[in-house]
Amino acid sequence: MPNAILGKKLGMTQIFSPEGKIIPVTVIAAGPCVVSQIKTNATDGYEAIQIGFGAIKPVNVNKPQQGHFKKAGMSPSHYLREIDVDNTADYQLGQQITADVFAPGEKVDIAGVSKGKGFAGTIKRWNQHRGPMSHGSKNHRRPASAGAKGPARVFKGKHSPGRMGGENVTIQGLEIVRIDTERNLMLVRGAVPGPKQGLLMIKKSIKA
Repeated sequence: MPNAILGKKLGMTQIFSPEGKIIPVTVIAAGPCVVSQIKTNATDGYEAIQIGFGAIKPVNVNKPQQGHFKKAGMSPSHYLREIDVDNTADYQLGQQITADVFAPGEKVDIAGVSKGKGFAGTIKRWNQHRGPMSHGSKNHRRPASAGAKGPARVFKGKHSPGRMGGENVTIQGLEIVRIDTERNLMLVRGAVPGPKQGLLMIKKSIKA
């Protein structure tokens, strides 16, 4: 069985445990993914499979990609990603991978692109403190000193204003609460990176 699957974040909700406690969960459309390419040591120098997720109109696919999907005997996919597997001989082109590769109670690591928040100052971006708000102060929300006087340069890693968010983020050790195999839905305890409809990579947790 593969140790990963692609999915799409649908949003957050809450469910009740058998004890009546509220559990905040993120609903993820996990798959179905289709095996679009099999990479082996003989042909590529390593073993992995490429999976496709999300339907896309054929008119939006160029000719090389059309040939790639045609060779796999599958319809075009919006996303293509590689995942590691123990034995590529267990997979065939066009094979479907669904949410049932995981089970409730399992721990997973979920990776996605965080929400972009645009240009932000040092207080929002780096949690810095503001200056005095009294009358006459000219340093309410400005950045602090840019560096030492001697070197006459700004040191690497200086916390400055800039673009915030839109970064690759992985949250480890999230628990799968429930899986709906008929609709390929996965309910994970807590929040996951990214906006609604954002692409997610769900892997078996390294902390499990």
